[in-house]
Amino acid sequence: MTKQQRSNLTLGLLLILLGAVLLVGQVVPEFQDWFALHLSWPLIIIGVGAALLLIGLLTGEPDMAIPACIVAGIGGILYWQNITGRWESWAYVWALIPGFVGIGTVLMGLLSGKWKHVWEGLNTMLVSVVLFVIFGSLFGGFTTLGPYWPVLLIAVGVLMLIQSLFRGGRKHE
Repeated sequence: MTKQQRSNLTLGLLLILLGAVLLVGQVVPEFQDWFALHLSWPLIIIGVGAALLLIGLLTGEPDMAIPACIVAGIGGILYWQNITGRWESWAYVWALIPGFVGIGTVLMGLLSGKWKHVWEGLNTMLVSVVLFVIFGSLFGGFTTLGPYWPVLLIAVGVLMLIQSLFRGGRKHE
């Protein structure tokens, strides 16, 4: 797929998405209440992230997916916190930011056809989720793991050891 085709595809998909959101707002008035003005300032941040992604796609720079996902992800966190009023969640929700880097890396890998980046992005997302669960359990966000959160650390450590053994063998070949 050429850069021009990719750009046209992206722009077309964004226009369809925007049109669908606006149409739902026209047909289902309650949908507009969900984006009430006093709650919508984080949507601007999400929009900046979307704009960064669009700029990267239109200029043929898939690397822009990484900062785009970071900015949009932080905007999503702020939107959730603004709606729920749970601002204290920053004590553990910051651990999702590396996951946004991972999402951007996966997108970059998919857009550029570099599958190594997809794998690296998935690993980063896994680490981010593990950190989120651990810190969320420690700082009272949720009690999913209770006193057993160290088991999660052990499992991730075992996965990392297995990964390093397999990667080490491939590098020497």
